Amino acid sequence: MKGGKKVTKTKQKKKEVVNFAPGDSVKVHVKILEEEGKIRIQVFEGVVIRRRGQGLSETFTVRRVSYGEGMERIFPLNSPMIDHIEVVKKGKVRRAKLYYLRGRKGKKAKISEQKETVLQNAQV
Repeated sequence: MKGGKKVTKTKQKKKEVVNFAPGDSVKVHVKILEEEGKIRIQVFEGVVIRRRGQGLSETFTVRRVSYGEGMERIFPLNSPMIDHIEVVKKGKVRRAKLYYLRGRKGKKAKISEQKETVLQNAQV
């Protein structure tokens, strides 16, 4: 019986998963089913405030502020309703869970961007 469970779990797991962490700004492209059976894609953009779980049950929470009102949405990472995830910018944070952003407004809720260093070949 255990072997059957593992087979179904590996079939349901997505093959390509974008590497992102809490503090990163992401765009999540979600499939929305409309009344006539049409499928359209809605983009939810915000900051990842947590990642939780592992395997098929892994989830992540994205927070955005719209018209002065904070919105959070929890997405299962391997959901078939997620078309793709796009990382807009990498954030520099020192926590795994960014719940403190809920109580902050304006510039205090801003996360600094992680700077990437590019090494160039020095000619001697």
